[in-house]
Amino acid sequence: MKLYSIKKSNQFTLSLILLSITHVSIATQIETAESLQIQQQNTAIKSQQRVEILDDQAQKMLDEFREISFELENIRAYHQQLKKIVHSQEQEKKALSQQILDIDITQRNITPLMLRMLQVLEQFVSLDAPFLAKERTLRVTQLKLMMDRSDIDLAEKFRRVLEAYLVETDYGRTIESYNGTLKDSHITVEFLRLGRLGLYYLSLDESEAGYWDKQENKWQVLPDDYRSAISQGIRIAKKQAAPDLLQLPLPAPESVQ
Repeated sequence: MKLYSIKKSNQFTLSLILLSITHVSIATQIETAESLQIQQQNTAIKSQQRVEILDDQAQKMLDEFREISFELENIRAYHQQLKKIVHSQEQEKKALSQQILDIDITQRNITPLMLRMLQVLEQFVSLDAPFLAKERTLRVTQLKLMMDRSDIDLAEKFRRVLEAYLVETDYGRTIESYNGTLKDSHITVEFLRLGRLGLYYLSLDESEAGYWDKQENKWQVLPDDYRSAISQGIRIAKKQAAPDLLQLPLPAPESVQ
């Protein structure tokens, strides 16, 4: 009877030991599972963080790629524009080279032209009516001296020659009055020029009047009837009287040859 009791007590103790071992094993498994779950969660968090970092890096690289692509397009467009500009400059260089060549040719031809123009101007002044003779002759002389000067460029020389021609042209459409001396007589008179139609004089005391005879190439005395008309013309030229009709002798028209 006692023996039975002892066996039963040992079995109960063994059962308690086994139950205790089983409980410890289950607890250990639970702790292990929780630890694995925590590790997996940490791993997932780290993976998510790496994914986010990689996503940020990828987005940053994409933005940089787009920016570089945009800059590349701008560079290509700028390069194309530069090619057009360079092509245009090459065309301008060719045009300028041709212009320089033309200028050289023009400079070689314009000097003889100006010399011929001065020769014609000198002949014209000497054959024209003798109004402002000293002034006009001096102008031609100064232009001829100017042609030998090296300190005046070709363009300025040509401008002055043309200016002299313009002055001579203006004489044909203006009226003028000025004091002067009759050639060979040394008499001081008042000259009246009506364009190039007529050239007259009136003595200062208005006792004598005359005109330039182109055909005879000399001064001719006019009848006394023309003195008042010449006097009136002088006042008109000086803007001392209003424009009016003047009855004065004019040279006969000459045929053009």
